Amino acid sequence: MRVEPAPCEWLLPAPALADLGQDVIGLGADLAPGTVLQGYRMGLFPMHVDTGQLGWWSPDPRGILRLADLRVSRSLHKSIGQFEVTIDQDFTRVMRKCSASRGDGDWITEEFIATYSALHDMGWAHSVEVWSKGELVGGLYGIEVGGVFAGESMFYRERDASKVALVALVNELRTRGDDRFIDVQWRTEHLASLGAVAISRADYLTMLANALLLEPCFTN
Repeated sequence: MRVEPAPCEWLLPAPALADLGQDVIGLGADLAPGTVLQGYRMGLFPMHVDTGQLGWWSPDPRGILRLADLRVSRSLHKSIGQFEVTIDQDFTRVMRKCSASRGDGDWITEEFIATYSALHDMGWAHSVEVWSKGELVGGLYGIEVGGVFAGESMFYRERDASKVALVALVNELRTRGDDRFIDVQWRTEHLASLGAVAISRADYLTMLANALLLEPCFTN
């Protein structure tokens, strides 16, 4: 059951008023659970900028993955059967693995881990874990608000393990219908190969508003 955190005490920037093509639309505020959750509901996500300040990001264009658009190659389909997949069994360790997996995970600081772990305990943040022979070899985590799963980061220690986590997430979300989507922040070539596309900020905000009317998929 979800627990609503203490409300946000800040006036966060409105993405609809931001300049076209501008990704960072505000600086400051804090990483309190209520602040972060309000950001996602508005179409924002937090990440520090080069100066060390906390930035509030609303990429334009925005990367999304519609559930029905997921592409599972023949080789990936074969890999799926080689792993065990769980959900919400080791959230904080998934975050730490994402942080350690590559240089661009440096933004996942201890403060981020504490905040997102608190949101996990409150029922808003979720993880998918991929296991091989009892070892955690891949996974992803993110925040679910309404019919949107905002994916934050993923990692892998064995080939295809992060992709297997994404397939498992899509399959779980599809149990509640195809009218929801995954926010992947930016469309990279890797994500595009799995079906992600880039849309304008305006289109994203429209999709978000509609998706927020839906009941979340995850129940814990």
